[in-house]
Amino acid sequence: MTTIAEARPPVTGGVDTHLDVHVAAVVTAVGGVLGTAEFPTTAAGYRRLLAWMRGFGELDRVGVEGTGTYGVSLARHLRAELVSVVEYAAQPAGPPAARQDRRRRRHRRGSGGAVRGGERHSEDT
Repeated sequence: MTTIAEARPPVTGGVDTHLDVHVAAVVTAVGGVLGTAEFPTTAAGYRRLLAWMRGFGELDRVGVEGTGTYGVSLARHLRAELVSVVEYAAQPAGPPAARQDRRRRRHRRGSGGAVRGGERHSEDT
């Protein structure tokens, strides 16, 4: 008996880049978060990040924060693997009080930036 492979809808990735760790998220076309995870900023970490994202479905594109700074090596790796990479800017600091609050939280990592990056680019499909 022949079976038909279950078609999985395309997904979009987002990566919030940091010096030592990148926080990644995978979202659906309507912005539903499928998962978030942290990966080291090493060649092995980039391979694991990409395999993890592809595990959720057909990877349409990946939004990467800071492709000219912390995200440059990841962006190169993704492009070498024929993944469409779209750069997105970090969330603006806002008024002085918000900037001060951001400075206090500077070293805390969360999935918010990665999810926003994925959501921004899932709407483009």
